Amino acid sequence: METSSEDSARRAKRALLVRHASVVHRRASRLPPVVRGLMWSAAAGLLFSILNTVMRKLAMELSAFETQFLRYVASLVVMLPLVAHAGLSSYMPKNVIGQFTRGGVHTIGLVLWFWALPYIGLADTTAIAFTGPIFIMIGASWFFGEKMRWDRWVAALFGIAGVAIVVAPKLGGEGGIYNLVMLASVPVFAASFLITKALTRHERTTVIVVWQSITISIFSLPLALLAWQWPTAWQWIAFLFCGLIGAAGHYCLTQSFGVADISATQSVKFLDLVWASIMGFLVFSDIPSQSTIIGGIVISASTIWIARREARSRIR
Repeated sequence: METSSEDSARRAKRALLVRHASVVHRRASRLPPVVRGLMWSAAAGLLFSILNTVMRKLAMELSAFETQFLRYVASLVVMLPLVAHAGLSSYMPKNVIGQFTRGGVHTIGLVLWFWALPYIGLADTTAIAFTGPIFIMIGASWFFGEKMRWDRWVAALFGIAGVAIVVAPKLGGEGGIYNLVMLASVPVFAASFLITKALTRHERTTVIVVWQSITISIFSLPLALLAWQWPTAWQWIAFLFCGLIGAAGHYCLTQSFGVADISATQSVKFLDLVWASIMGFLVFSDIPSQSTIIGGIVISASTIWIARREARSRIR
């Protein structure tokens, strides 16, 4: 009798959670597309900051290329139950060539990024990545015909100015080469995101995310085998956690591309510096420099300003 009452209580709690989730979903769906895009992009940034923290720790213990390979294999393992439940046919892409092209381009960016990751602090890594919106917004204007309004240019230029304040003092010395390698990965990732935007016109978000893990795992395997070292039990657990967080982050990012102009969603990415600074301090005892703090203030101000303008322009 007691077990039956406990089961009833659990079912009631699940039903309550489902109702709350349904209410939240309905309210969120009524928001303007740009606001929803910014929210998806902000969620992706937070998840990727957590992911980068764990991945930097793993990249310090294993080879960079093995870390890259296992991170995407773990994402695929995490998503396999969803694929099995829906059936393989529902995850067959309409554009196989596009999926492999996107995976190949993203893999090149990852090779550069993982190579430099162990030698650069999280806040500086994130700051360098902030040059991405410039490449993305220009590419979106050229290839997709998205309008580059003056306020988006102003926000992007102020964001880049903040990044210059953060990064410029670190370009000299032993770590300078790794900062440049990390910087070289940014336009490659921008190209990958533009391909993703094109794929969202014909592919479901879940299909893109699954095939990203498949293609990058295939392209990364040869490099991983060059310096293979079997992970420990805790490292396997960390990779599975990264697979879950990474899949969720790419889902949020792809959703943001699907509901709003890619240019409009990039401004909120500058908030990632806040998360990276906090996590870098808590996990690696990295203390943000004065230039990082000043640059972060400039970046955050530009983010808040453009986010408010985007919301108001849609309401009008």
